[in-house]
Amino acid sequence: MKRELLINANPRETRVAIIEDDQLVELLVDRPEARRMVGDIYLGRVEAVLPGIQAAFVDIGTEKSAFLHASDLVYPEDEPDEDHDDEDDDEESDRGRRRRAKAPAIQDVLKRGQDLIVQVSKEPISTKGPRVTAQVSLAGRFLVYMPFAERVGVSRKIGDREARKRLRAQVEEALPKDSGGVIVRTVGEDVTKETLEHELSTLIGQWKRIKRKTHFVRAPALIHRETSLTRGLIRDVFSTKVEQVTVDSKQVYNEIVEYLTGIAPDLVDRIKMYESVTPLFDHANIEQELRDLFKRRCDLPSGGYLIIEPTEALVSVDVNSGRYTGKKDPEKTILKTNLEAAREVARQARLRDLGGIIVCDFIDMETKANRDKVLQELRTHLGRDRARTKAFAVSELGLIEMTRQRVRQSHLQAMTEACPTCHGTGRVFTAETIARRVERAVRRAGLERRKDPMIVRVHPDVAMYILENEKDLLKKLEKAAGFSLELRDDPLLNPDAFKLVVKSAGRDVTQQYAVA
Repeated sequence: MKRELLINANPRETRVAIIEDDQLVELLVDRPEARRMVGDIYLGRVEAVLPGIQAAFVDIGTEKSAFLHASDLVYPEDEPDEDHDDEDDDEESDRGRRRRAKAPAIQDVLKRGQDLIVQVSKEPISTKGPRVTAQVSLAGRFLVYMPFAERVGVSRKIGDREARKRLRAQVEEALPKDSGGVIVRTVGEDVTKETLEHELSTLIGQWKRIKRKTHFVRAPALIHRETSLTRGLIRDVFSTKVEQVTVDSKQVYNEIVEYLTGIAPDLVDRIKMYESVTPLFDHANIEQELRDLFKRRCDLPSGGYLIIEPTEALVSVDVNSGRYTGKKDPEKTILKTNLEAAREVARQARLRDLGGIIVCDFIDMETKANRDKVLQELRTHLGRDRARTKAFAVSELGLIEMTRQRVRQSHLQAMTEACPTCHGTGRVFTAETIARRVERAVRRAGLERRKDPMIVRVHPDVAMYILENEKDLLKKLEKAAGFSLELRDDPLLNPDAFKLVVKSAGRDVTQQYAVA
């Protein structure tokens, strides 16, 4: 698989596009006012301990207190979650979870006002504050060091049994006794023992400096900031499997080259400085695709399409055959559309950074073999995702439910805000509905025996509807209400808003009468 990174950077925004087989699959955006927090380490102060939900709220200096669940505390002989990006260890993780299930109640471990070192595992999303864990981990290029763990693990993505055995033995030999645990990352498969020892020594030294810093600051305080977006991406993603990294900022280019010179000098020649006058993303023909990122409809190559609807609880994806009708066999037509949709669902989940529960309504298939093919295609393409994903078997209703790790807001949440007219519903009242609301409001005013003439202000589209379809509406209302009315269009009003104004005083009385 051909993989390439494009980095577009300026002082106000850094965008990174990941291209696989000439197709945009992932977008990362970093802005100074919305800096990424995942991986940052704080000295926090426990604000409240809630036994009822086995959780605590920790003040780390952010607008909202951080949420800490009991399962994210460090207990004696506990094992922290080994996950870092896509780095999961093997069967021993289940053993660690079972041990945490028997852990003491959170109220027996934490007290209000207690200082605690925590690391951000999930950024603030919607109305929720950040989520934190006391199971700190420090990521290097080849290793993840976990000060509170007690063992050595190897990334699941290193499939060779002998390589896993060799790496585990090398790290166990290099790891000082009682100094924590380590996960060997996927890119560490072919590195030398000396390289692993050097990085482990660096990470242990980094943790010692973080611990020392806690003696000189008062909670809440940031005591370690995760590396920048570009440097973190080079650390986590850039390897011999990436053909090229193209950067359009000299400053970022120099930063990457300097970083790589110290850890992987053989990869420096894959970093290219882009100096053309045409913007980098325009040159790569992906700017238009980024502009279409939040559209509901996503077209498939054969003529089918997806409808992607994010909601508060989950993301729903509906698959439609569209104009693709195949030739003879309808089951083959449906299978082809569903296979295309499975690939596109996996890509759009990465590209839009969707998280949480995703429910996919594929076109109904007759045979179990075809349903299994679609599920396997989805799982295969989800396997390329750096976030943890899980796709479940096709349900009795023909749905495929899946989950995707959520550590920050989706691009939709981060880059858009609710429309002030429709308040995020995507719908506004029709002109006819507004005409009926005006009618009800005027009749209510008439019940109070008002005699002052009134002005009815409406959006131009509503005014046009009344003049074209209900010419006698005002005369009927004047007769029923007992006072004169004047219709005026107001382009500053929202499409589904109107105002009742007392003509003589210029007083807006809309709220008094427009209850529905």
